[in-house]
Amino acid sequence: MTDAIPFEVPWARTHQFDPPAIFDSLRESRPLAKMTYPDGHVGWIATSHEMVRKVLGDPRFSHSTEIGHFPVTHQGELVPNHPQIPGMFIHMDPPDHTRYRRLLMGEFTARRASRLASRVEAVAAEQVDVLREHGAPADLVRDFAGPLVLRMLSELVGLPYEEREEYAHAPTLLHDPDAKPDEVAAAYERASSFFAEVVERKRKEPGDDLLGRLVAEGKLTTEELCNIVTLLLFAGYETTESALSVGVFALLHHADQWAAIRADPSKLDRAVEELLRYLTVNQYHTYRTASEDIELNGETVRKGDTVTVSLPAANRDPAKFACPAELNIDRDTSGHVAFGFGIHQCLGQNLARVELRAGLSTLLRAFPDLRLAVASDEVPLRLKGSVFAVKSLPVSW
Repeated sequence: MTDAIPFEVPWARTHQFDPPAIFDSLRESRPLAKMTYPDGHVGWIATSHEMVRKVLGDPRFSHSTEIGHFPVTHQGELVPNHPQIPGMFIHMDPPDHTRYRRLLMGEFTARRASRLASRVEAVAAEQVDVLREHGAPADLVRDFAGPLVLRMLSELVGLPYEEREEYAHAPTLLHDPDAKPDEVAAAYERASSFFAEVVERKRKEPGDDLLGRLVAEGKLTTEELCNIVTLLLFAGYETTESALSVGVFALLHHADQWAAIRADPSKLDRAVEELLRYLTVNQYHTYRTASEDIELNGETVRKGDTVTVSLPAANRDPAKFACPAELNIDRDTSGHVAFGFGIHQCLGQNLARVELRAGLSTLLRAFPDLRLAVASDEVPLRLKGSVFAVKSLPVSW
């Protein structure tokens, strides 16, 4: 197995919860394997836990839009190099990345996230009322997970949830591989225009939220502020919504694990980490570009080569996690890379954990007999795209 595998092969997920089987053979024989991208560029894919952390932790691998060779979009379009977008720090290297991230780190600490726990629980309880009002069967994505995550993210950032029609569709379409490019562009433009309007409101009345505090500090332009809001929304909404929805699906499918948490709620924190590892909903489009020739695993990654890292494959590495294909809420999950690794590790991971914990605990208390309203293989899945998700999750109680 020395030939480059095609870009499409590793994304051919065929099972509800498991990454493609090719990852198992690649990890064993070629944890750093050559891969051909749609434009003919021959780069690499890393599948072992060790290799993924090496790539993501090495400052010689860049995530800059100025020098990177980027994979295609969900719609199959090639992404050209382009100058840095002010505020869009996810696609920057230090020192620019560091400067922006430092402005936000205080908003997403574990301490600050823990202080939000009671508010998250209150919002979760309100969404339970929505489920009850609808009656069984209900869609857990539409009536619980989606609103819970979007409401909390909107409150934290400073976006008016009652005006969510202006911005909520954009991240959903961006992560949908079946969305039409013109629809994505239109939704993105609508959201961007709305963010600029909100920034102007904050200049008159800042408010006690992230955007209000950034406006009051006066260090960033309107363009930077709008792009930071865009990044936080696009990175934090669909991903956490999916982690919660697919997490509930996995627990209801593995009834013994759901029963174990119900019998002993102290297992919930470990269960959240195991679900993050086991599912790893951030499944594609994590990549870096070599800024110089780099020797790695006996191979020479040339300057300009793209290395895609598979977070799902790393989290199923038997060298790191025993019996990794099993969902086991009692396992030690330390070191999982569901939120990435290195300087670009997910900024909002502490908030995501609080939301996942509150969502699951609220459902356990409200619906101890929660169950799927359809057969497990009838739950509609989104297997492609950057985020693994359930399109809807019909449940009864």
